[in-house]
Amino acid sequence: MLKPTLRRTCAALAAGTSLALALTACGGTTKKDVKDDNAAAASAGKADPNAATKKGLTVGFLPKQVNNPYFTTADKGGEKAVAELGSTYKEVGPSSATDTAGQVSYVNTLTQQRVNAIAVSAQDPGALCTALKQAISSGIKVVTYDSDTSPGCRNAFVSQAGAEDLGRTEVQLLARQIGYKGEIAVLSAAQTATNQNTWIGYMKDELKDPKYKDIKLVKIAYGNDDAQQSFQQTQGLLQEHPNLKGIISPTTVGIKAAAQYLSGSKYKGKVKLTGLGTPNDMRKYVKNGTVDAFELWDPAKLGDLAARTAVALASGQITGKEGETFKAGATTYTIGKDGVINLGKPTVFDAKNIDQFNF
Repeated sequence: MLKPTLRRTCAALAAGTSLALALTACGGTTKKDVKDDNAAAASAGKADPNAATKKGLTVGFLPKQVNNPYFTTADKGGEKAVAELGSTYKEVGPSSATDTAGQVSYVNTLTQQRVNAIAVSAQDPGALCTALKQAISSGIKVVTYDSDTSPGCRNAFVSQAGAEDLGRTEVQLLARQIGYKGEIAVLSAAQTATNQNTWIGYMKDELKDPKYKDIKLVKIAYGNDDAQQSFQQTQGLLQEHPNLKGIISPTTVGIKAAAQYLSGSKYKGKVKLTGLGTPNDMRKYVKNGTVDAFELWDPAKLGDLAARTAVALASGQITGKEGETFKAGATTYTIGKDGVINLGKPTVFDAKNIDQFNF
């Protein structure tokens, strides 16, 4: 599903970046700013879970990149949900996944247009903060999805899945495939990508378990969610580490590029590959024996939940505070720490089930 033009499928945020740097990007220079940006911006007032769902709202979706297949799928899920809830959907966004100034401009435009809610996948954790805070102060509800800002710059974050679940399960998948023994590497997206770095942190923690004592993480490479760079990084990993047994790529661009390289090389079937990919991208690599299993969430469901969260906020059913619950479709969700809402556990795709999915 995702083409090589995809530039940032997963988060374009800066986990592992120093707090000072993140706050500089956010425009914060005081201790109060530091505190504010790292506490969820729950709305004033109490939530009324029994409040009626408002109709006739306008919900603006701002992906990291328009005409990007991943976000097209996610936002179509959002569009369908908004329509079902009796409100109006609109999408705006930059054509480049690194045009942070463009994202800021679109936030300002949506604020000027007085939309009721904004759902945004942030390219940077701090750069949108000033604009998003202005939107919130204007009465607009702000939801981040797929890629978060600093917590104080939005009301809630709809996460693809629990970060810990993603990081640990990718190690677990690969470990089984290589018999819990050998050298492994990670092919990530950008070095500043928050979610990527968070997942990698959990991968490293998972590897501390004694059952992985014979597995060694030898390198973390960065393909910047560019198909050609990721392809070259895969080649470089194998040249630098001829005894490599497995690669984890927690980005759809990276895993597809790595699979393309492996499938045409002497390493096919010998070096195991897992990570985050779409069934449509990875189907042929599963069927030709290059990849045993990988995982991902359903981006359409992510967009759906982002839309329903935005409407619930605008309806006063939730404010974004920890412990609040709301119903989205047939599922009841509980808001976690810092206003985070987890979509659910990732789905593992392999030869047995991959044809059951189409995205």
